[in-house]
Amino acid sequence: MRLPPFKLERYFAKYEFSARYLLCSSDCESLLVSDLLALEPGADESLKRHWLGYTESTGAPSLRKEIANIYDSITPGQVLVHSGAQEAIFLFMHAALQPGDHVIVHWPCYQSLFEVARGIGCEISFWEARAENGWALDLDELKRMLRPNTRAVIVNTPHNPTGTLMPRPDFLALNALCAEHSLSQERSLLLFSDEVYRELEYDPADRLPSACDLNPLAVSLGVMSKSYGLAGLRIGWIATRNADIYNRMAALKDYTTICNSAPSEFLAELALRHRAALAARNLQIIQSNLARLDDFFSRRADRFAWVRPKAGPIAFPRLLKGDVETFCDELVHESGVLLLPGSMYDHPGNHFRVGFARKNMPSALAQLEQFLNQHTI
Repeated sequence: MRLPPFKLERYFAKYEFSARYLLCSSDCESLLVSDLLALEPGADESLKRHWLGYTESTGAPSLRKEIANIYDSITPGQVLVHSGAQEAIFLFMHAALQPGDHVIVHWPCYQSLFEVARGIGCEISFWEARAENGWALDLDELKRMLRPNTRAVIVNTPHNPTGTLMPRPDFLALNALCAEHSLSQERSLLLFSDEVYRELEYDPADRLPSACDLNPLAVSLGVMSKSYGLAGLRIGWIATRNADIYNRMAALKDYTTICNSAPSEFLAELALRHRAALAARNLQIIQSNLARLDDFFSRRADRFAWVRPKAGPIAFPRLLKGDVETFCDELVHESGVLLLPGSMYDHPGNHFRVGFARKNMPSALAQLEQFLNQHTI
């Protein structure tokens, strides 16, 4: 199996730690270790006494218990902890798919959500979200794409990079469709639901149930990096009632990381006991910065168009004048402000990703304004 370069990650490797302002980050403002330990009395002493030997391959039982509390029907034994979401994506694809399988992928998307399957030898069809439709997905289009050999549907909601959120009726219908299709085929149709931005809905009433709670064959993906702003812990997980896929992924993990970092599991468990407060903190940053973006895009309607996001810390505006790659390149080199061109998603629409869950976002936006004032078209 040979995988091509991961365009988005190679772009970030070039600029993430040299650009002064990251105006395209997909995660939320992070914390110091001391901030996290301050959430509970005695946590710092407990960390000092934490054993640094091997951990359980499936994840510490107490951590899996905290993760299970996120869901309605999931037990700790149905949670498999990974070293970030990327490992979970990789192992799901290898556990679930075989050459010749057909996979339908919500697009634009994070490259590994289709590239790993393609590397295995699967046929990929893109279920495209379009700006002219508010980035909404068309379920009738999905139905027309289904084949006898369709093995998996990959969906991401809240969505990277557009910030759209699937309406509840559509999400329920998607899960029902996958279950219905499974009844007519020799192999089940699996739904892999990337839910890493769940709990960052601007209106809590819009929050969707997890796919793993709706569909016994579905696999839900979660991570500490996004909604909770703790990317440095490198802790992700899947939750599923699908015992076959769970066991296959657990066995494959012996070939990747074997087990997770003991300090990271300790800190992730601590954070999840306070996950509501962490998500609320990040939502406050998002809402404050989103108001600034509303004003910015209103005033700059001659240069940009956007579909306002409904959840999460990112959106996918369109540059109306000029080439987006040239624009982003000049911006980062002249002003130190990093935006992510949509070409990193292989998207042809002259879009770029903007991220707005960092505290220094107002300063980054001011630098962008200054750049625009100096580069009138």
